[in-house]
Amino acid sequence: MDKISPCLWFDGNAEEAARFYTAIFPNSRIDSIDHSPGETPSGPKGMVLSVNFTLAGQSYIGLNGGPDFTFNEAISLSIDCEDQAEVDRYWAALLADGGQESVCGWLKDRFGVSWQVVPRQLPELLRSPDREAAERALKAMLGMVKIDVAELERAARGEPVASAG
Repeated sequence: MDKISPCLWFDGNAEEAARFYTAIFPNSRIDSIDHSPGETPSGPKGMVLSVNFTLAGQSYIGLNGGPDFTFNEAISLSIDCEDQAEVDRYWAALLADGGQESVCGWLKDRFGVSWQVVPRQLPELLRSPDREAAERALKAMLGMVKIDVAELERAARGEPVASAG
């Protein structure tokens, strides 16, 4: 386990979420499933209390804490994608079975966790020493739902952007 591990609060479906996430990302696994030794405010004795899992080498804890708290966009998980194919793959997988698209490469999965699906090219373009190119790429990204690398690159070069998202 890492020194610091994000703990994600679920309402009874931490194991389902952990299995969903570990099936999507390479170098991922369920490390342990802990059952409650007694009754808690979130459920009965024997229920899955927490799930320790690893996603792409990072440890997480899924806690079945009950309905008191829900996810929001103030915390999101950002995925560094090598190329458009990886963006497309993670986008589709995380939206499966009830996820919701947002804007600028953000989405919520079916559990309500917010994700940023970010191609490496985006921060590279935004850091360009050509500030006008960086501004054009930023403007194009702001009009997208899922990030489109080719469209970002066209915008940075000053070419017309064919689609927005």
